[in-house]
Order: sequence, then structure tokens, then C-alpha cells
Amino acid sequence: MFPEDFAKVTPDKPAVVMLESGFTMTYAELDAAANRLSNLFRSHGLKTGDHVALCMENHPRYMEVIWGCHYAGLIYTACSSRLTSGELVHIINDCGARVFITSAYKADQAEEIVADTPAVEVRLMLDSTTANYGSYEDAVATASSTPLTDRVDGADMLYSSGTTGKPKGVLFPLPMTPIGNPSGVTTLGQFLFGMDENTIYLSPAPLYHAAPLRFVMAVHRLGGTAVIMEHFDPELFLQAVESHKVSASQVVPTMFVRMLKLDEATRMKYDISSLRAVIHAAAPCPVSVKEQIIDWFGPVVHEYYAGTEGNGFVYCNSEQWLAHRGTVGQAIQGVLHICDDSGLELPAGEPGTVYFESAAEFEYHNDPEKTAASRDPKGRGWSTLGDVGYLDADGFLYLTDRKAYMIISGGVNIYPQEAENILIEHPEVADVAVFGIPNDDFGEEVKAVVQPVRSLTPDEEQELEKTLLAFCRSKLADVKCPRSIDFRPELPRHPTGKLYKRLLKDEYWKAAGRNI
Repeated sequence: MFPEDFAKVTPDKPAVVMLESGFTMTYAELDAAANRLSNLFRSHGLKTGDHVALCMENHPRYMEVIWGCHYAGLIYTACSSRLTSGELVHIINDCGARVFITSAYKADQAEEIVADTPAVEVRLMLDSTTANYGSYEDAVATASSTPLTDRVDGADMLYSSGTTGKPKGVLFPLPMTPIGNPSGVTTLGQFLFGMDENTIYLSPAPLYHAAPLRFVMAVHRLGGTAVIMEHFDPELFLQAVESHKVSASQVVPTMFVRMLKLDEATRMKYDISSLRAVIHAAAPCPVSVKEQIIDWFGPVVHEYYAGTEGNGFVYCNSEQWLAHRGTVGQAIQGVLHICDDSGLELPAGEPGTVYFESAAEFEYHNDPEKTAASRDPKGRGWSTLGDVGYLDADGFLYLTDRKAYMIISGGVNIYPQEAENILIEHPEVADVAVFGIPNDDFGEEVKAVVQPVRSLTPDEEQELEKTLLAFCRSKLADVKCPRSIDFRPELPRHPTGKLYKRLLKDEYWKAAGRNI
């Protein structure tokens, strides 16, 4: 199923609702708009398997662009609207985009990258025009809304957010299946989260990220309604659940934290009883945070661990999590293996690199070295997302941290996620990053950078540092706790919840004149 089917049976049903503006696009309007764009692509000579890139905010017409690419059998790359010009140029050139679509919100940057993206043949802009970008609205207005013939499903090729280097595209073979084949996310939505044509799905994150994009598309494949937040705000989220009678949503742990830090009167004044599934992923969730969320929302909280690469899927519901607190679940797609650096499998309880054994095929576009590094060293075909974790006796997976962020201090392996999970519990902490910085005696030492909930004077910062260090040491071994804490008004966190820890870490290592 796909929007065309629902354009026939429920043409006037909202497919997209923008939360703040109230803009609504019905299934009939979405299908017609996607057809017009797919015909426009063909008129410019694009054929099945060609690449299109887009970069914009959560725009009212975002999903018509995505479905237009999909209807045309194209490979589409949604780029983060927060990228630097250099990163955006890299992605557009690397994916081989023949068309680039953007919005007035990105107009200045769009003009800035023109000279450095010479392979782009067609440049279109929503809501405005510039010297090098034509009007998207004018271009599609004259295109036919008749479906293309012999259509096959398009596919996304999304890029990592660049937390550990240049963004890398995750490329899958184009399926070449007739359009409308069910996607894996659609199947998961139906059988794990109870999604169907009655689903009202609240999407609070940027649509250029894999999970929000694929879940909204899954809602459209099932005939539900996607309510899209222009920007996440904790109280606005709760308000939306009540006013739209939202039945499903997907969030990241930082959104849970921000909702829990609302005062109790604010939290309790909204009716959230319509929720049937609140799904979270993208980053580890501190145990205490999830306990509070389940206590508040009820046993409707679902968690999964997976990647854009699609090489495996680990899942748990609220009941399973409460019986295995801290887990991200059991593998329901692929087989989990925990291995040491030589590829030797480790027993239950011992942390190592998390590998999936599965039939999924992926590669990192134009990066054979990274593709090879993602495979297990013994050549068994298993692949990893670069995370460290362990299995318990029941086969439930617990993530320890990203392998790239492991701190080695005096020969001891330290995973900073442990200290982060403790420090975020403190009522004076809005956000926190823990990482290793240079130490002449031990190689590295543990450092924390904290975003406080309110602005502090230097004296108040000194006092809070002492309080937080003592707080951490009361719950965690001293060697795993920060030796010092710096304060910043905001941490460089991706809107999807992923922390740009590399940017912070690089500052400290650069100041020390070395990077290892």
C-alpha cells in the first residue's frame, strides 16, 4: 500500500498535519503532488536509480517531495538542515545528486554551495527563488498528476550525522519491486506498535533523520495521519497528544528528560490517555528516566536498537524492560554476537563490540574502508554499528557506549555513558557530555561538560561542580567519574538526540596539541 491507494478510498483524510501552522494535506492532495513531482523528474531526464538530494526544515510539503522521489523510483538523500556548507557540499557531491531541492529557510546556504556542486542539473526552492534556484511551486504546477507507468519503489540513501568524521551514505541495492511493496518499518509498525489506518502519529523530530522519515512513510503506507512538529517543545508535545488524540509517537531519550523536567503541574494537566505506543531509540536511555516515563505514560513505552544500515533490529516492550532494566531488548531481526577486538565471541555479561548476523546487505557509499571496518574480523559476514554492549543470560542486550567514545585511563576501559546516565538525573543538569581528555600520567582522564538548567555565576558553577562530582561518586566507582566539570549554556546536540561529542572532545585535544 502507499498514498495512491488511500487517495482512492479516503481522499479527504489528512495525511499530513503541521502542528503549529495547522497546514493540512489530504491523501488526494499528497498523491497528486507526488505524481506531479515524479513527472517533473522524468521531464528532466531522471531515470530509475538516479539520485536526488533535499535539504530543508520540517516543511509542510516535505513529504510530497519524498513521495515524489519514491514514485519516480529514485534514490533520495534527505540532508540535515543543520549541516555546515562543507558538509552539505560533500553529501550532494558524494551521492551524485542530479537534482537538489531546498527551501527559502536555507536560501543563503543554498546559494553559497552552487559553485561547489557542479554536477547538480536542476535546483529548486520552495517559498522563494534566488539567482540559481527556480520556483518549486511553479515547476510542479504545470506537471501532470497522472501516475508514471511501470513504476518501481524508490529508496532512501541517508547519511550518518558525522559524529565520528565525515558523513557517510548508507547505500542499499534498489529493490526494483513494483511500487507499493510493504516496507520493513511498515511491518514493524503494524505488528509491534499496533499501527493501522486509525493511527494518529506524532512526529517530533526532523524528517531528514532515518527513523522519523521512515516511520512517517510507514504511517502513509497504512493510511494513518502524521502530525508533524515544526520543532520539539516538551509542553507542546503533551498539548499535541491531547488535542489530536495521538495514538503513537517516536521520541529520543533527551525528549523524555525535557518532559520530566517540566514542573509537575504542567506535566499533569494534559490528557495523554490516547497514547498506545511511545517508541524510543537513537541513544541509550538512563534507567531512572525510563522508570519515570513508564510510571507516567503507562506500559505503552517501546524501545528498539537499530541503525540506518538495517542490519538488525533489537526490541523490548515495557514489560520486558521492567524485567531487564537497562536493556535495549532482544534481537527480532538478525542474530546478536558480542566479540572482542580479534573477533572472538564473548560469554554473557562481558562487554564487547555488538555484531549482527543477518542477510541484510549495505555498504557505505564511496567508502570501502568504512564498509570493511563494519564487518567482523573473522570474515563471517557479521556487521556492526560501532557500539559496545553485552548480553545477559536471557539474550537481552545492554549497550555500554559507542566504541569510539571509550576512555582508556591508566589501562582501564571506561564507558562515559555510565557517568552521563547518573549526572543527567541531577535536578540542576539539563544536558551532559562525558568524554576523555589528555592526561600526561594516565593517557586520558574523564571530563564532563554540563548544560545547567539555569544561568550560573562563576561561584555558583564552582559550587555545582563540587555537588555533581560528589553526586556521581556516590553512585559510581571513582575511576569512572569525571575529575572536573565545565559548564556551557548549550551542548552541540543533533535534533534527533544524538550528541556531537566529537566536537567537544576535539576542542580539548586540540588545546593539548595532540589527538591521541
